[in-house]
Amino acid sequence: MLELTNHGYMRIIMLNNIYKHYLEIIFKIRKEKGEDNMAKKLFMTIYGRNLVGELKNIVQRPYLVVTMEDLWDRFKDEFDEDCIVHFVKTLEYDEIMAEVERLPKFEAVIGLGGGQAVDYAKMAAWKTHMPLYQVPTSIATNAVFGHRAGVRFDSVVRYVGYVEPVAVYVDYDIIQNGPKDLNRSGVCDVLCYNNSMFDWKYAADQGKCEEKWPYDEEMVAEVKEVFDSVVNGLDDIYELNEKGIRTLTEGLRWGGGAFHNNGWNPRPIEGSDHFLFYTLEYMTKKKFIHGQPVCLGIFVGSAMGGNDPDGILDLIHRAGVEIRPEGMGITWDDVFAAIKYEKEFLESNGYWYTVVNDFEVTEEFCQMIKDKVIAKYGEWDK
Repeated sequence: MLELTNHGYMRIIMLNNIYKHYLEIIFKIRKEKGEDNMAKKLFMTIYGRNLVGELKNIVQRPYLVVTMEDLWDRFKDEFDEDCIVHFVKTLEYDEIMAEVERLPKFEAVIGLGGGQAVDYAKMAAWKTHMPLYQVPTSIATNAVFGHRAGVRFDSVVRYVGYVEPVAVYVDYDIIQNGPKDLNRSGVCDVLCYNNSMFDWKYAADQGKCEEKWPYDEEMVAEVKEVFDSVVNGLDDIYELNEKGIRTLTEGLRWGGGAFHNNGWNPRPIEGSDHFLFYTLEYMTKKKFIHGQPVCLGIFVGSAMGGNDPDGILDLIHRAGVEIRPEGMGITWDDVFAAIKYEKEFLESNGYWYTVVNDFEVTEEFCQMIKDKVIAKYGEWDK
């Protein structure tokens, strides 16, 4: 069993619990007043072209750009001498806090990149109380639309902090010129609603639903609406045309807001789908394209629950997301080990109740998963 004794983490938990209690009171009052579903209150998002170069004319100076080293050559000419650039090397909480302390003084933060860069940028803005501007270079995850950062405590994912960006800038040129496989994989953070809806109802039926997160049929109906919008737009998403980019981005935007705006309730947006990803990351210590292991987890979790696994596998394949282990730099043995260890990992780290908690994993089940993936995608021969 993992013991999260890190002092920084314990301080964050204490502060977050106080803030969460405050939010729960506010949400209860608003619900009693009959106000609109809070999930509809989302980050300001600006769509267009040639957006990055304008940021230096908007932000306070000097400004920090948090990005990845392999992206910088592509974007460095968009900024000027008042730019302080920082390349993300870690998502471990203590390491982030120490690095931000050592940075030169800055008056604004720009997150430029994928999930790692935007999460690190959130932490930098949160720690320094500076305004945040986010520019996703991919739509591979909903991280840019979340108030909290997905950081690691000894390789275990925890969501901490709180920051709301001035705006999120979605540049069609940047997305369309990026890796297509990476951007298509963003459907994972909406297709996973197939599992989140099922797992939430399953937990409620078993009497295992958390008191603070009771099953909410109205919320599930809203989740289903967003899920269907992305499924109906899969062809445009695969093509990554403007309509497809906007359809997927709006689905991701809704998910990021739903977590925060419903009292830090993760149940509407993830469950057994993401849990396999967390287990794989912990066991292998590898960095993944977020959507690949999550989509594999969507299929595995759906198979555990008998929740239309063949249909969801077809959607994942149509979206063009690679879920064969070889495409993630791991093996089928790694996947089988994670499926078998997943229940213990979740229970050891206090994750919410899903179909995983009751499912008995067998060798036959693991082989069935492999056989169905290969039948859909073919043998790996690259």
